[in-house]
Amino acid sequence: MLKISTRGQYALLIMTDLAEAEEGAYIPLKMLSHRRNLSVKYLEQILIQLGKNALVTGSRGTNGGYKLKKKASEYTAGEILRAMEGELSPRGTSENNHFESIGNDFFWKEFTENINNFVDSITLEELAQKNKAFVGYDYSI
Repeated sequence: MLKISTRGQYALLIMTDLAEAEEGAYIPLKMLSHRRNLSVKYLEQILIQLGKNALVTGSRGTNGGYKLKKKASEYTAGEILRAMEGELSPRGTSENNHFESIGNDFFWKEFTENINNFVDSITLEELAQKNKAFVGYDYSI
């Protein structure tokens, strides 16, 4: 079963928070932590992983924090989830070939492609806009 971890889910939320912020502004770690009620240490682990995948950049100091490396419209949900989860596939890897057949292989290939096409069709900008529309006001940091 394809299951996105809480780290993956929080990564998508935090990236959405950064997308809602003023473009180019660094958002302090403590502010992001408070907004999502997450420990600073846990959030920092997520942001480090996002940074290793070149999705965010951090800055130390008084005006430091984290920001997106590129425009929100240039990210997809799939890119963010893969940074935390690896490849998105509903089928686990198996060393035995008990499940292999042409029909089954076709099904799993199509299923995986549909999942990846869907998550790659949603941009971070779209998620941020939906958040703003849902609450009816600018929910930016």
